[in-house]
Amino acid sequence: MLAILLFLPLGLAAAETGIDAWLRYAPIPDAESYHGSIPSIVVALNDSQISPVYTAGQELQQGINGIFGKDCTVQYEGGDGPSVTVGTVAGYAETGGSIDELPELVDDGFYMSTVGGEALILGQNERGALYGAFHYLELLAQGNVTELAFASNPDAPIRWVNQWDNLRDGGTHGSIERGYGGHSIFFWDGVVRDDLTRASQYARLLASIGINAVIVNNVNANETILNETNLDGVARIADAFRPYGVQLGLSLYFASPEALGGLDTFDPLNDTVVEWWNDKTNQIYEKIPDFAGYLVKANSEGQPGPITYNRTLADGANLFARALKPHGGIIMFRAFVYDHESLNQTLNWKADRANAAVEFFDGLDDQFEDNVVVQIKYGPIDFQVREPVSPLFTHLVKTPVTVELQITQEYLGQQCHLVYLPPMWKELLDFDLRVDSQPSPLSSILNGQRFNRKLGGYAGVVNVGLNETWLGSHLSMSNLYAYGKMAWDPTSSPEALLNTWTKLTFSHDQEVIDTIADMSMASWPAYENYTGNLGIQTLTDILNAHYGPNPASQDGNPWGQWTRADATTIGMDRTVWNGTGFSGQYPSEIAAQYESPTTTPDNLLLWFHHVPYTYRLRSGQTVIQHFYDAHYAGSATAQTFPTQWSRLQGKIDAERFEAQRFRLEYQAGHALVWRDSINNFYHNKSGIADQQGRVGNHAYRVEAEDMALDGYVPYAVSPVEAASGGYCIVTSDNSTRGAASVALERWESGRYDVAVNYYDLAIGNSTWELWIGEEMVGEWKGDLEYRIGKAPVFYIDGQTATRITFRGVEVTKGDVLKIVGVPDGQEPAPVDYISVLPEGVVD
Repeated sequence: MLAILLFLPLGLAAAETGIDAWLRYAPIPDAESYHGSIPSIVVALNDSQISPVYTAGQELQQGINGIFGKDCTVQYEGGDGPSVTVGTVAGYAETGGSIDELPELVDDGFYMSTVGGEALILGQNERGALYGAFHYLELLAQGNVTELAFASNPDAPIRWVNQWDNLRDGGTHGSIERGYGGHSIFFWDGVVRDDLTRASQYARLLASIGINAVIVNNVNANETILNETNLDGVARIADAFRPYGVQLGLSLYFASPEALGGLDTFDPLNDTVVEWWNDKTNQIYEKIPDFAGYLVKANSEGQPGPITYNRTLADGANLFARALKPHGGIIMFRAFVYDHESLNQTLNWKADRANAAVEFFDGLDDQFEDNVVVQIKYGPIDFQVREPVSPLFTHLVKTPVTVELQITQEYLGQQCHLVYLPPMWKELLDFDLRVDSQPSPLSSILNGQRFNRKLGGYAGVVNVGLNETWLGSHLSMSNLYAYGKMAWDPTSSPEALLNTWTKLTFSHDQEVIDTIADMSMASWPAYENYTGNLGIQTLTDILNAHYGPNPASQDGNPWGQWTRADATTIGMDRTVWNGTGFSGQYPSEIAAQYESPTTTPDNLLLWFHHVPYTYRLRSGQTVIQHFYDAHYAGSATAQTFPTQWSRLQGKIDAERFEAQRFRLEYQAGHALVWRDSINNFYHNKSGIADQQGRVGNHAYRVEAEDMALDGYVPYAVSPVEAASGGYCIVTSDNSTRGAASVALERWESGRYDVAVNYYDLAIGNSTWELWIGEEMVGEWKGDLEYRIGKAPVFYIDGQTATRITFRGVEVTKGDVLKIVGVPDGQEPAPVDYISVLPEGVVD
């Protein structure tokens, strides 16, 4: 009998951890053959160790040595021999260099020439010089030594990331809200960490992709970030960032004057409050002269704000803008404003959270100070697998805006599921909003060109942690890399970026590049298919961790993420003529398209329209049959990921290969949980059968509650669709081991893949054994809370449901299959079902 323990390492040699990400500077194939084309001297036109130009010199030396194995020295003025010269345009001119023929550069832009055996890298500012050095190294790391000369300017001036690192409450030990890569690299026990090595490493990664500022704390901010101790600590973080040209910003708790300053008000128009914020801002700039600015979440999800005092959002934003203006800082004011208490109106057909942003900002466009930038989530709800572009982008003509994208996969698999996001971002950025019936792609609104604004750009929620993979998953780092590259140039091809990232991160081997491209480019459509399609939103557990399936939670909740599903119909009616009126928030051409189900794209049909399950799509399928088929298709795609990845064994170092193999196996199993949960829910609700007879019919399964039980008892799972058949088994108490057995009379003798679906709760580490006959096939432990990184869940539901598969198991007809579970803590070794599958079949 062949035993394969999927949760155990393959025993390969220790390898890379992922800490260097795409900046490995690994030797390229035939590296020595390039030596004659690569200068051995780097001339950095600034010898100050806090200068990005100095950093550029160090990076160039390290990169040339690592990529080519060639000794390289750094000098701070010109010398003999071919060299790479890096500096600012002004600095180069001071050395006597000619700048007359240089193309026009904007702030952070750079010029590069590799003509004539030398390289010249000049930035409009020091940060631009460093960006140019990283780009040069990126070319070299791909073996590109072609002579070229070009200028590169960022498409938009704001290219920030938001960290959601906590100080408050559960954040005393460095937690990160919606962070799946370990503890905070900045905070511990309510203060800034002593060791900020990882902060420097993070700044290096960000600089290499053109990111110019980091908000280091959660938008659900804590006033103690502004106390003397923490401001001194924050200044140390800024020191760690500065050599990489990365500025630091802070999220603010709007009521800080009251909570920290001891005032009896935080009214933005109160003179004492204004003075308090002016003084605090001056104090920050004394400690951090290059401070970037503030980020504020106000009057949303329980956060205080100007509306508390019947002031406008513009009054609130301008309070900070005026304090920052003398120092050159900007205020990023989040448009994620809605009143979740007033949304507890699920029977009100007109209630719609999607309307909130435009309604709250209506009439304020000409009231903001010129250093206010409104930060708008890409869609009107909250980082769903598919949403229309937020119409608020078209309502703010005078006010600069940034788009908020989420690199951390809150609703999108939390880095446990491979979901490559740039294809989604590309669709959003290219979407033409047709303002005044003129071409208005979202990217042209962000960069300021469409409305002739100077500010604007990108804000990405990243949430790296102390895990050496940074985000918790090696493949998820492609999202961070591509985010920076697309913020610099939104015309970039997601697949081309992915291929470059793969070459830098893993290998030049074409099979590695092609395999990762095939999986990654298929991953977002697959995830959309097996979670929530036709614009219905991600059908996740909205009341808990935002991770696993729970379609029932989407209605009747106070958060406004509703589907209006009943026994015969489904979808939000957001039309003007009969619904919430949301479609009317768009410019006329787009509004007209979304107003009718016949002109609305099928992939947004249920976002805008309430239709019968029997409504026919353009494909000819009914809505309900599309649901069934899409969930089967998406989960089937996920099953291919482990197989594709397995072909790369030996082509990728053992440590990273095994870590990602484990996650792809997990995803394949959890995709089936998603498929069955969603299909069973809508099958039960609608009463409409799957035309292909798949839903509810599983020929190879044995329900655990139907097995012979000893020390196990049946348990009714809630929600019911989170278990196959509505029940699982749990040990009768938390100290008694359980056994469940069944004779395999229905199976002929042969080799099978045996899958066990079980639940791994974050309240214990149960162990299980799988026996067939007298032989143990394998054993495993319920310790995913330590290994997988997703938000911890304490319930038996679709979020903790998982699967382990033992492949190539010899079965003799009539063998007794037995599962033995040993509970631990409060986790009662739950089991849902077993599947005995012909090899290569997935039930």
